[in-house]
Order: sequence, then structure tokens, then C-alpha cells
Amino acid sequence: MDLVRGTGHLAAEVEQGLWELVSAGLVTADGFDSLRALLDPRRRRAEGKERGRGPRHSIGRWSLFQPESFGIERLRAGSPEFVDRVARQLLQRYGIVFRDLLGRESCALPWRDLLVQYRRLELRGEIRGGRFVAGFTGEQFGLPEAIEALRSARRQPELGPQVISATDPLNLVGIVTPGERVPSVAGSHVVFEGGVPIGTGGNAGVLIPGGSSSRFPCG
Repeated sequence: MDLVRGTGHLAAEVEQGLWELVSAGLVTADGFDSLRALLDPRRRRAEGKERGRGPRHSIGRWSLFQPESFGIERLRAGSPEFVDRVARQLLQRYGIVFRDLLGRESCALPWRDLLVQYRRLELRGEIRGGRFVAGFTGEQFGLPEAIEALRSARRQPELGPQVISATDPLNLVGIVTPGERVPSVAGSHVVFEGGVPIGTGGNAGVLIPGGSSSRFPCG
């Protein structure tokens, strides 16, 4: 509660400020309880009920995050090294990348900057360029193993409905596949069949448009 006394703000205001700083990677805590509460708002609400009407407070001590103390190199945003790492991270996440795919990303890098780096990687032979996903204009790039996996998947028999978490990078509903965007929220799921989204829902069941609520394994 030292921050509350030192700033003169309400405990709830200080807590909200801490959550924002943690999300931005600017502060860290000496324990996981507060971070768990940040990631799961329902946990905060439950803890608030257990404490009755008393004010909420952030457990543990907080400090500025110093990347250098962990041996982490601080890269200047927009530098060639930074662009290269972001470009590679997106390739590892999706396997194949193109401009429209990055609609759900908040990497704050213009596609034109990533495009220059992807062209460099293609010239080095590290990735391949081509037309891998139909229905989208512009250049596309992919990791060799991802492209081979796509080709192999086309030869495989249909597996029936597949359930993924809404927080999975594969949740590209409204970006690559038809339908409205499905928010990336913990506890929500998307059902695909034949590569097409057929329903969304939570742990209680999945709503299939034009049908009833159905149960699918959400492991």
C-alpha cells in the first residue's frame, strides 16, 4: 500500500496503473499472484469477494523491469535488428504471412517494413515467396516446413470438427476465414470443419448457427 500513500490515489486507481505497466512490460512483481490476477479478471473478482468490502490491493512488491539485468538486449523499435526479430516471430507464429493476416497483430510495424525484411530472407533462401493462400492480394511468404505441411494437409482425409481456443493464433475468423471476428478471450472456443468456422462458444457448449448448443471436447 506504499504506492497508495505515496501517490494519494485510490487503491483501485493504483492497481489499474500497475496492470497497465505490467502489460507494457515496464514493471515486474516478486511473485505470481498479482500476475495471475491480471491475466484472469475473474480471479480478482473472486478475491475481492473473499475480502468482503475491504479495498483491493496488489500482493507483493513491484519494481521497474530492467532487461539488462536479465541479459536481455534492448532493441530500438524500428531498427533493422528489431524488424528482423518481429518478422521471424510472425513466421514462427503463423508459418505463412501476408499483409491481411496481420490484422489481429499489434506489433506496430508497417507491412512495408516487414515486406523488405521478408524479401531479404527469401533471397537468402531462408523462406519462400509465392501464392499459398487463395483470396488475398499481395506478396506471401512462408517457412519451408509450413508450406510442406500445408501441402500434406490437403492430402489428408477430413478429421471432422476441430476445436481451438479463441486465444490461439489460428483464430483468424473474420481475417482469413469468413465470419465476424471472434475476440481473443480466455475460455472461448471456435469450432472448425473443413477449414471453415462453424461455431463459437465457451466451456458450457458451442453454438452452431442454425442449430442447438453442442458439446465438443475443449482440451
